[in-house]
Amino acid sequence: MRRRLLAGAGAVALIACNGLAHAQTTAPQSAPPAQPGPDGLVPNAAYIEADSTTRTGDTIVATGGEERVLARFRNTTLRAGEVSYDLTQGVASARDRVEFTDPGGNQIFASQLQIDSDMKAGVAVDFATRFRNGASLMAATAVRRSENVNELNYAIFTPCPICDEDGSTQQPSISIQAEKVVQDEALRAILYRNAVFRIGGVPVFYLPLFSHPDPTVERASGFLVPTPRFDQDRGVSIEVPYLHVISPSEDWLISPQINTNVAPFLNLQWRRRFSDGTIVVRGGYTHERNFGNFDTDNDGQVEEHVRFGDRTNRSYLLAHGDFDPAGPWRWGFTAERTSDKTLFDRYDIREPYQDNGLYYGDERRLISQLYAERQTERSYLSVAAFSIQSLRVKEFDFDAPALNVFESDGELPYVAPLIEARWEPNGPVFGGRLRLRGSAVSLYREEYVGSPVLRPGAIPVGPTAGFSGIDSRRVSGQAEWRRTMISPIGVRWEPFVDVRADVYSISDLPPMLGAEDDTVTRSRATAGLDVSWPLIRRINAGADLIIEPMAQLSVSTDPDLDVRIPNEDSATLELDESSLFRTDRFPGYDLLEGGMRFTTGARATLRWGESRQASLFVGRSFRDVEESAFLIPVPDAPAQLYDPTGLAADTSDWVVQGSFSPSDRIRGWAHATIDSSGDIRRAEAAIDGRWGPRNLATMTYIVDRSNPLSGPENRNYEFVQVSGQQFIYGNWGVAASGIADLERDLITRSEVGILFDDDCFRFELGWRRDNTQVRPSGPSEGIYIRLNLATFGGTG
Repeated sequence: MRRRLLAGAGAVALIACNGLAHAQTTAPQSAPPAQPGPDGLVPNAAYIEADSTTRTGDTIVATGGEERVLARFRNTTLRAGEVSYDLTQGVASARDRVEFTDPGGNQIFASQLQIDSDMKAGVAVDFATRFRNGASLMAATAVRRSENVNELNYAIFTPCPICDEDGSTQQPSISIQAEKVVQDEALRAILYRNAVFRIGGVPVFYLPLFSHPDPTVERASGFLVPTPRFDQDRGVSIEVPYLHVISPSEDWLISPQINTNVAPFLNLQWRRRFSDGTIVVRGGYTHERNFGNFDTDNDGQVEEHVRFGDRTNRSYLLAHGDFDPAGPWRWGFTAERTSDKTLFDRYDIREPYQDNGLYYGDERRLISQLYAERQTERSYLSVAAFSIQSLRVKEFDFDAPALNVFESDGELPYVAPLIEARWEPNGPVFGGRLRLRGSAVSLYREEYVGSPVLRPGAIPVGPTAGFSGIDSRRVSGQAEWRRTMISPIGVRWEPFVDVRADVYSISDLPPMLGAEDDTVTRSRATAGLDVSWPLIRRINAGADLIIEPMAQLSVSTDPDLDVRIPNEDSATLELDESSLFRTDRFPGYDLLEGGMRFTTGARATLRWGESRQASLFVGRSFRDVEESAFLIPVPDAPAQLYDPTGLAADTSDWVVQGSFSPSDRIRGWAHATIDSSGDIRRAEAAIDGRWGPRNLATMTYIVDRSNPLSGPENRNYEFVQVSGQQFIYGNWGVAASGIADLERDLITRSEVGILFDDDCFRFELGWRRDNTQVRPSGPSEGIYIRLNLATFGGTG
């Protein structure tokens, strides 16, 4: 049970105490004392608990009762009714309820177990092992041929639990039965001969030879679970991914998509981890015609699901890299481009829009960038350059979606460079915190864009064909000082001062402004005070009510919102609890506020029980005069102006925000901006709940009513999204999800199906419909299948 449990025929030390026997090796007196290992034992030592220990010749036998013999050695643990060790052969044997745990935490069970002193060879009868991830491997007999190879006869492998919550045995959902199984720890693989796949104990598939990675392996080369689909344009489609692991830090994923109606599409992914960073490159390629719903007849009739145009190369590239070497600098890049505006939609490319890099492209926009950052405790600097490819639809053709008009890439700017910097001194300045900011940017736009980039006073009247896009360069500097003081009664006072200056160089201005190129400077100084007073009251032994009124008074110089300055970075504004009290409530630099402003609000929070709470915030801002520079033309009536920000009037929109979690199974939140007439400008709310062990549902609502005039260019929206699953009988249930466009009175996406789900196997079969109009073929519907298997992966 160790290399030498006893040294010599007479070196037996048995110390009995309440039926406890201990044995260990004594080191020579001249050697330094050995240090105990993680199990508390010195090297080559063993710890044994037994009811009795006897020796016959060179064989030592330890016998246990109900508690079994306990032996610990080499960071392993052995329990059995009887344990013996042959000093001559160096072989340990155990029988009767044998349980062995290796240093990695994997457990082995057997009725009989025999293993040599080096644990490189052994035999087990009625063998069973449980891996750390819950998978089990059982066999009639098991032979450990070497340190790396285990051979099992008449074996069964399952990633599922084999016992229920009460401890009774149960039929695993999925299992593999084989005549012979070889576990090669060097290859980190399990090999099967005459394998039979079973679902719920019923044989469904046979393979003479089969292999898969060892359950303890994070990833290994081999085929992954295929993804079947049905599409009205591509026909029956199946994607068969193959993972090729080159090294622990590099792999390839080759995933061809085979379609019955169109040419195959090849997806590739390469990943490489370096000592200080990671690179991920995804790409895809096909040679095929376009397809969709297209007006092919002279009488204007639309023919559905046709291929049109010439066969050509169609591809995409999605790559990103992040590197963080030692020191304050880090850098990275993204490269995102596609040959077709609808390639991702037509071929169901997975997750093409991801948040990688320093700047993110929003939905249906791809961004390619190169950036570097430097950050210390007191400073930050970033330098970046990027370009954007748009996949957004500008004008929908609801009859023939293949004729949709997409946003031109030339309408989006090239940005090179974009510099952001911040610095704070090491100590307080006049008792407060001083922060300096700097920013510089150059933007180049090929094609003319009017509102909201150009201010109403700079938009030409009449045709704009032939006008070039406006290029702009900006340098900004800002200094902010703020000090926090708390009075004896708990009132928080924060006086602040903010000074900012901008310099703009603008070229290719519309002719109506009288100058093609111009330089504009402006500055603004602000002084103000933030006040808040959090009050708490204990309602009872388990509940607290916190009320925090807050207010801000600020006075600024005239911001000088020159009409020549394009609005590149402040076109959208989300008023919420955090932004309402900012000195600059716009997210960028191109728009800023001035004059006298008073902002007030209050937050109430009720807390009770364990992690149960509800909170509500209401706030609003007032200014001395209206700010007409925040108004922009109505898209469908350019002569009329409207306020998309909620800040142009002398009173801002009301900001209402709340959250609640009355239990650990229900939670929700909501946010809304409400104008002075009581109409909701924007709102968003979500609630999710759980009941039973696995039943759940989620509902999200979002609305934007900022544009007051309906028309084809109106981008107001109102959506409701719901999803949920309900188990009806055991592991069987139903799942459904949907997105409803309330503005167009249309269900844009919906799914409903049945599901089976236990601890290791999830299967979904259902029907889905997609009514979105972006893809050339327009709405589509069909059967969906999702399969996820523990250990083997899934279709997603």
